[in-house]
Amino acid sequence: MAAILWLTTGVNADQNDERLDPLFDELQSSPGVNVSSVIEQQIWVLWSRGPTDEATRQLRRGVRAMQRGEFDDALGMFDQLIDEEPEFAEAWNKRATLHYLRGDISQSMADIEQTLTLEPRHFGALAGLGSIFARLQQPAAAIRAYEQVLDIYPQSTQSQRNLERLRQEIEGRAI
Repeated sequence: MAAILWLTTGVNADQNDERLDPLFDELQSSPGVNVSSVIEQQIWVLWSRGPTDEATRQLRRGVRAMQRGEFDDALGMFDQLIDEEPEFAEAWNKRATLHYLRGDISQSMADIEQTLTLEPRHFGALAGLGSIFARLQQPAAAIRAYEQVLDIYPQSTQSQRNLERLRQEIEGRAI
């Protein structure tokens, strides 16, 4: 808890925050799911803080609108945020999630690509890409995406489960 408080106080963050590198190192060497889960949350805290206080507030407003199902409002907020802060990876990632929820897969993929350009370690965006490929019934591409997640975040139980399910699917087709 103290570590999360340390991450949420003080300066603005984003994917360029100097505290991320040691967190990703810890995530790689984490001895188990419980520890890695705490590290994951710390990473998300930093990713979700924008380069300015207003960017952080705008991201939160967009996420709340998306959670309430107010997709048009959320899209407007994310579009405005990206126009104002085009280097803020989490803004692109949240808009990618929104596009996915709206069924606009091609736009979701484009926003994931931009997220990964800005933050290549974004395991959330990679997992989203895996979900898209699975939805498009492209299991080999989905497997590659989930393997990339596990290269960054070896303890990701969701990606482990998705990978296993996809491999079983492919094996079942081969029989």
